[in-house]
Amino acid sequence: MKAVADIGERRLIDLMMRHLTPMPDMPVSFWDDVSAVSMGGGRAAILKTDMLVWQTDVPEGMTPFQAARKAVVMNFSDLGSKGVRPLAFLVSLGLPKTLSVEAVEEMAKGFDAGAREYGAYVVGGDTNEAGDVVISGMAYGVADESKLMRRSGARPGDILATTGGFGKTAAAFKVLLEGYEAPPRLIASLLESVYMPRARVEEGVALAESGAVSASMDSSDGLAISLHDLSRSSGVGFRVDRLPASEDSVEFAEIHDLQVSDLVLYGGEEYELVFTVKPDGLDVAREALRRVGCRLIEIGEVTKDLDFVCIEDGVEKPIRPRGWDHFKV
Repeated sequence: MKAVADIGERRLIDLMMRHLTPMPDMPVSFWDDVSAVSMGGGRAAILKTDMLVWQTDVPEGMTPFQAARKAVVMNFSDLGSKGVRPLAFLVSLGLPKTLSVEAVEEMAKGFDAGAREYGAYVVGGDTNEAGDVVISGMAYGVADESKLMRRSGARPGDILATTGGFGKTAAAFKVLLEGYEAPPRLIASLLESVYMPRARVEEGVALAESGAVSASMDSSDGLAISLHDLSRSSGVGFRVDRLPASEDSVEFAEIHDLQVSDLVLYGGEEYELVFTVKPDGLDVAREALRRVGCRLIEIGEVTKDLDFVCIEDGVEKPIRPRGWDHFKV
């Protein structure tokens, strides 16, 4: 008998979905960043749930406040990738009996701070006893169905772009999990990216309003796996000829003689948007992001062939379907 560790998260979801009855006329199909229910009149309720389990998802040094805030951010990031502004947040908490009351109060403050940061509110939830701290959040928003940025619209010739650099969190986890060292200034910057992430909600809303984006998704599982997930929905390949490496990741790679591409492609938890733009809409998309204080970063193009390659130092390399997977060992 196989265990979930033998097949991984995505294969496990595939198997589970075989037993689910799809809702008729779903505004967003399975395998997108969010779920949706039509409200009629071209409007849809947009839903997202995601969780943090303390033992496996909360790194050393992260406070209860930061973990709770991150639980909000990770849900809101997925709404933002569809161009949806979150309105409300629900949270269910599994708590050990021995957990301090002060820790729970700090989590409550983190939930509120995360929600208010994006103009939303915590509207309720549930608590229960558990063997470990489990934070399960659900974000809610409302959207015009015609403006939703799905994963399924990328076409050959479209421009591949992101809202920010990659590799910083991968470097941070090398510090946290593998004991890598770096100058104090760099360490502080790297850890900040993990402890206090930010969702690209306003950026996603601006891109959706521009009408220039053909496909979009949240990058929290890593850039490489995000490209493979976009391919699964759109039936295209990608060529990355300009790696979106953050300055900190480049510096960290130079210190430890690491491949920058490994940090950029196979990390995760960046919470950037990875999206494709219609060729005649590039200036429109760039201006839309500029108005909300963000720079559009072109990194490559969508290809007809189902290949995934990146160019590093003039050498073409395959982009493997690797990234964050809850169950792989």
